[in-house]
Amino acid sequence: MKKSISLLFTALILCTLSVPALAAEEAVPGKDSCYYPISVEEYTYGPLDELRIDKVYQLSLDDDPGGIPTEDFIRGGRLYYLLDMTKKDEVGVDTKPYIHTITQASDTNNMEAVLQQLDAEMEVTTEDGYTGTLHLDHTTVQVTTDGYATKTDTVSASRTYPNLSEVDTSLIPKTIEDKGRTLTLADVQWSNSTQTDGEGNPMIRYTATAKYTGTTSSKYATGYTVSANYTGEVAKTGCDVVTYTATFGSVEAPAGSKTPDGSGASNPDTPKAPLNVAGLKKPLMIVGLVAVVTVGGVFVFKKIKERR
Repeated sequence: MKKSISLLFTALILCTLSVPALAAEEAVPGKDSCYYPISVEEYTYGPLDELRIDKVYQLSLDDDPGGIPTEDFIRGGRLYYLLDMTKKDEVGVDTKPYIHTITQASDTNNMEAVLQQLDAEMEVTTEDGYTGTLHLDHTTVQVTTDGYATKTDTVSASRTYPNLSEVDTSLIPKTIEDKGRTLTLADVQWSNSTQTDGEGNPMIRYTATAKYTGTTSSKYATGYTVSANYTGEVAKTGCDVVTYTATFGSVEAPAGSKTPDGSGASNPDTPKAPLNVAGLKKPLMIVGLVAVVTVGGVFVFKKIKERR
């Protein structure tokens, strides 16, 4: 009886340990694919028309190529094995629209003269490494005034006053109006001539040539600033993608070779489904319950036998 109980407990312990062991075995990942190919090409090679498959993967510079599947696999009744793995850095060109605004000084606001001062195109290099040729957008050319200053000029005018009886500046107006401006007497030049009166007596008559001066002020632009946009596309080259090509050769699969599902074909790029450990809980509970009932029955049987 003691021997039976010991065997029963041993079986129970083995059943209990077998489930974690099975779960641990299935949970350990093999070399399953963590990358999927962007293309798969099947073709024949050589004089014997050997069936081959090329699988192409594109990875970033930070990706580990060790995740590319290289295991043997069966497909269409043939066993495929890795022949070669090639690597190619893809040099891509990134383009984007770009606007560059320039400003420059000008001494005129005449648009025709301003356009002649601007280049039709220009080469640019952006801060992030893009380069390109941009063209002047004539519709964006603008001229703004930097500021204004006041300029003062002196103006003058002359007036002649003839047939004066004597040299007397009081006979001459002290101010005059000329083109909307008020001018002030600044100088007088005198001349004389001898004339006769109605009785024939000689007399001297004077002519005054007066000069009037004044000032006028006007505003003028101190300078101009021209702004314009140059537009176009800029580009930058760089290696952002690494392309790996896995080439698999093939031979006829050995007789009886099948994939785990019995289909005779496998795809190493498809990860294995994880073990459903939750599905094992119910059978484990049943095994445990049976063991407890069995031990209990043996114990009761032994007690009854002792009483007899």
